[in-house]
Amino acid sequence: MPIDFTATQYLATALLFVWTGFVRTGLGFGGAALGLPLLLFVNDQPLLWLPVIGAHLLFFSGLTLRTRLNNVDWTYLGRSALYIVPTAIVGVFGLVNLPTWWLNLFIYAVTLFYGVIWLLNRAITSQHNWVDKILLMVGGYIAGTSLTGAPLMVAVYMRNVKAEQLRDTLFVLWFVLVSIKMATYIALSVNLHLPLALSLLPVAAIGHFAGLKAHHKITRNDVAFKRWIGGGLVILSVLGLLNPA
Repeated sequence: MPIDFTATQYLATALLFVWTGFVRTGLGFGGAALGLPLLLFVNDQPLLWLPVIGAHLLFFSGLTLRTRLNNVDWTYLGRSALYIVPTAIVGVFGLVNLPTWWLNLFIYAVTLFYGVIWLLNRAITSQHNWVDKILLMVGGYIAGTSLTGAPLMVAVYMRNVKAEQLRDTLFVLWFVLVSIKMATYIALSVNLHLPLALSLLPVAAIGHFAGLKAHHKITRNDVAFKRWIGGGLVILSVLGLLNPA
């Protein structure tokens, strides 16, 4: 999959990776969910962007966690992984075998769902253990396919993990899921586009550190932030669904 971008495409890509880095650390999740739909307008191949997003997630989550591992809820992480990891593996194999147009439809449909519930200030909630398991399994599958399953899993983690441990616990979960995903790519000889990932690290770092500084402000204004983002996601998703390939 050769990369032959125009100057405009490179500029758009750089700005979007600032955005994904900002969201990832600002919210603690959602870098791929809020970035991938936009990146598909630059280039409509998910297998171009997902390895790059994955490499960045491994780097920056590892950077953040190097002094934070004592603030992780390892007990719940281990219990929930029993439902997340198997479906995530199934999702990865779907990603590398399904047609691009189908994957794009899937990504934009999931993004539209998130956009609508955020725009309307609705929350994905769970009050029962059996619902938790379903959300974790579906979120794992979506994460395996497109790295956009975070909001479903976050809904469960918010109920079961202390607020002060939530972001660090989620970062470990993302690290594990992306490690599985990247290992599968390597085993299946998928191009990881590491030169592109390395060239985008400095701009992603701008977003990463801006997100760290803005994290508390974003969480204090969570409803307003998500409503604005939700409206944008609805528009982008509709455009993407009208022209998925």
